[in-house]
Amino acid sequence: MERFASPEAIVNRPDARTALVELLFQLADDDLFVAHRASEWLGLAPHIEEDVAFSSIAQNTMGHALYWYTLLEPLTGKNADDLAYLRPREAYRQAILVERPNGPGLFYENPSYDWAYAVVRGLAYETFKRIRLEALASSSYVPLAEAALKMRDEQFYHLYHWETWWSELSQSTDEARRRLTEAARSVFHDLPTLWDLGPKAETIVRLGLGPSAEEIERKTLKALEAEFRRVALSLPPLGSPAFTGREGQHTDEGWAAIQMMGEVYRMAPEAAW
Repeated sequence: MERFASPEAIVNRPDARTALVELLFQLADDDLFVAHRASEWLGLAPHIEEDVAFSSIAQNTMGHALYWYTLLEPLTGKNADDLAYLRPREAYRQAILVERPNGPGLFYENPSYDWAYAVVRGLAYETFKRIRLEALASSSYVPLAEAALKMRDEQFYHLYHWETWWSELSQSTDEARRRLTEAARSVFHDLPTLWDLGPKAETIVRLGLGPSAEEIERKTLKALEAEFRRVALSLPPLGSPAFTGREGQHTDEGWAAIQMMGEVYRMAPEAAW
């Protein structure tokens, strides 16, 4: 299989470059939204220790997003901040699952967030991310493979965090199990949006840039099934979302989050902060 050692090796291959840009935007936008939704829990988590832990995970995940955007810089001619905050709505590629709100209200106005949903979504996303990173460590685009290898060790602790919460809550009270079960149904409705590869799926797989959707789906569901079985809960059925986010269709809540994240940056994009 052909390997691309640097941006220069791929930039003059339109098919490969376009597919790689699509894949990197999926990686970057997913982590951007996971980090943002996590940051909205600051001051609202179940206890102060979790406030610190969740904030740390949010910061690490935002760092991952920045790394992916940085890989996009030589391929797009734009800087990471512009890529994160100045694209039009239809240019974003995050999965619908990660852009869903934490619950009713806003973090600064009448928040009524669902911790069970945070736990199940965290478990599902980090399980998926671990499997995706493991596969991307063999990517034909060497900078992407190297980035995946660097992130795996840190991401291990993110997944462990949610596995711990899942285990403790699912084996505590009937109320906790009921709420986790309800949250799991919501998460699994959107779960297929994670492994969709969008319009350049065939090229991504053919050139070895990333794994197939089928591979990621199979491995993710196998890992999640083991987690559910371990605590004697049934895996919910997968949903059939109207759109996945990978082709630029997003919820109003997702776009509102982008507007909020980039509000200050858009005031003066050329300023040195």
